Amino acid sequence: MDQPQSAAGPLPGRPHAPRLARRPLGALLPLLALLALTGCGGGAGGGGGESGRDAGSPRTAAAAADRVEPLRTTPTPRLPATVRSADGHRVTVRDADRIVPLTGSLSEIVFTLGLGRNVVARDITATFAQAAKLPVVTRAHDVSAESVLSLKPSVVLAETTTGPAEAIGQIRDAGIPLVVLDPPKRLSDIGTRIDAVATALGVRTAGAELRERTDRRIEAVRKDIPAADHRPRVAFLYLRGSASVYLLGGRDSGASSLLEAAGAVDAGKESGLTKDFTAITSEALAKAAPDAILVMTKGLESVGGVDGLLKVPGVAETPAGMDRRVVAVDDGVLLSYGPRTDRVLASLVRQLHRTGR
Repeated sequence: MDQPQSAAGPLPGRPHAPRLARRPLGALLPLLALLALTGCGGGAGGGGGESGRDAGSPRTAAAAADRVEPLRTTPTPRLPATVRSADGHRVTVRDADRIVPLTGSLSEIVFTLGLGRNVVARDITATFAQAAKLPVVTRAHDVSAESVLSLKPSVVLAETTTGPAEAIGQIRDAGIPLVVLDPPKRLSDIGTRIDAVATALGVRTAGAELRERTDRRIEAVRKDIPAADHRPRVAFLYLRGSASVYLLGGRDSGASSLLEAAGAVDAGKESGLTKDFTAITSEALAKAAPDAILVMTKGLESVGGVDGLLKVPGVAETPAGMDRRVVAVDDGVLLSYGPRTDRVLASLVRQLHRTGR
């Protein structure tokens, strides 16, 4: 989920759904990301399939999605660059030789800009192949300031939800340039984030190229969405069976923008759920009445695949449950809103509209 980033709450991997439902989006998205990477034991039967009827292609899609595609030309940073950080600080970056991005989404942008060789660490949610061997500087949901500082970074990138605050303050107090960005929530945030990262790292031309490439690819997917008299209602469910976490996404879950771009209706949002997530109940699902259910691949595995999902109270009675219509997208990219979002959108379109079969 970059969507989501790392975790929030005193007991990572053991949250209580009603508590999560009251958290603001900025606090909940990091939790979703960590749970996407932990506490999801292998599922049985049908996990990871595009639907109950067709489980052949998501593994291939997930493997492809687990790599970023850098720009062809490696940029040379033009520094110093002075930027306004989202937390109000004015930050001057003088050197981009040792970069530490503290979310998977930010790591993806840095690598795609062509600066992956300069990245010296990652957080737990940077799961794509090119970053896999980098040292991890987060413990559960917490950034380790000591781990970050030991790597002598020349610039650190974070989001307003990155924490704890003490660690962020310790990094800044050590004199390290720390640029904080707002987390992404919708498609329209992608270009802004690319520009912000590129400007901070002194590669504005590469940023403009990546933004244009990303916009073009997303638009190409949107043009291929088949015309339909009926837009499917899709409920986004966040599942972690091993942690007993079963949540229904609402207006601020982060999935609405993707679903609407894919020619669908966010069933949770349309049913009146104004929060980010709320605990799943039979009543809430009946009101949402989804034609399809969107899940993350590891979440689907954690409940035992489609068969296990149908045992979650209320799911089997929905139109989606009766039709076994389940849409699965890789955890690492679903809500990242970055250079790979065109792949996410294409997967949603293919699965929702049964294209390319």
